[in-house]
Amino acid sequence: MSRLGAALLGVACALASGRASAQSDLALGVYYFPGWRADTPAAPSSKPWQPIEAYPERKPLLGWYDEGEDDVMRLQLDWMIQYGLKFVVFDWYWGKDNRVYLDHALSAYFRAPQKTQLPFSILWANHGDVPTSQANFERMVDWWVKYYASRPEFLRVDGKPVVFVFSALDLAERAKGFGSSTRQLLAGAQQRARDAGLPGFYFVAGVTGDTPDLLRDAKAMGYSAVSAYNLHAPAGQQAKLSYSYKDLSAAYQSHWRQYASVSSVPAILPLTAGWDRRPWGGTYDPKHDQCMPTLDEFKSHLSDGRKAMEALKQTGPKLGVVCCWNEFGEGSFIEPTAKQGKARLERVLEVFGR
Repeated sequence: MSRLGAALLGVACALASGRASAQSDLALGVYYFPGWRADTPAAPSSKPWQPIEAYPERKPLLGWYDEGEDDVMRLQLDWMIQYGLKFVVFDWYWGKDNRVYLDHALSAYFRAPQKTQLPFSILWANHGDVPTSQANFERMVDWWVKYYASRPEFLRVDGKPVVFVFSALDLAERAKGFGSSTRQLLAGAQQRARDAGLPGFYFVAGVTGDTPDLLRDAKAMGYSAVSAYNLHAPAGQQAKLSYSYKDLSAAYQSHWRQYASVSSVPAILPLTAGWDRRPWGGTYDPKHDQCMPTLDEFKSHLSDGRKAMEALKQTGPKLGVVCCWNEFGEGSFIEPTAKQGKARLERVLEVFGR
């Protein structure tokens, strides 16, 4: 199977086998934060919508919905498909007790008929105390192999299911803490996949411009690509937080350039819908919580992202992923709202959907 044919980039087409078909070598996906169901372990709070209610401009068009309900997911997927998104990446949480948390939205995705038209991936949210041990990591990989990796709707590159790692730096530090390394852990994950008859995983390292060594060493560590969930400052200038969306967009562009010039593996370019964390207590520098875009600014950022994706000198599909569908607490969202309707999705369609 070719790299392109395995990559899934189609909006309106699913083969009879249910495996999504590639239509071009350039596509935009979106991260999905599954934090909006009440009384759910690992959610931001027992009533996660309550802090958002003080910011009525963020009220979803669906209202204060119960995430994980089938009707909610089906409508969300319909919008993603209709407005030009080509894949969805669910934030995914594994506990030190060897359990999955906040997988209700992903479970609803698996029940949705639209999944044949919009492939999925997972972002392992490893920014915390996991993995706690070699065994904890292996149990997680076994879960991926058993429940996800063979699914025909899994986003694939080179025939391998794509798994994003939130923080390559955190994984390296956690592995070192129990006498291992990223290289050893990822090699073991690949072997466990092959032992199950799978071709392995396409691991994507979450790397910022402040860790250029990780960009250079990504291939040697076992990663197939690099990307990021969200970025806040120009590459190499972590202390210089952005104070406007214009500054934030420029910061992202500096990281795109660094990926292109330094990374030892292909890049999946990160894009942003903004940043304003006040509902969740704010950023340590309040001026950073002023990075929300106008619609024109958002469209310009998307256009710059598309040009940067097209300019990447790498073989195979050129992918980007925007943060996020529904990070309402952090101000990063393109899901339709009661105030703006589908205006942000319309900008996505204008830039990426044709």
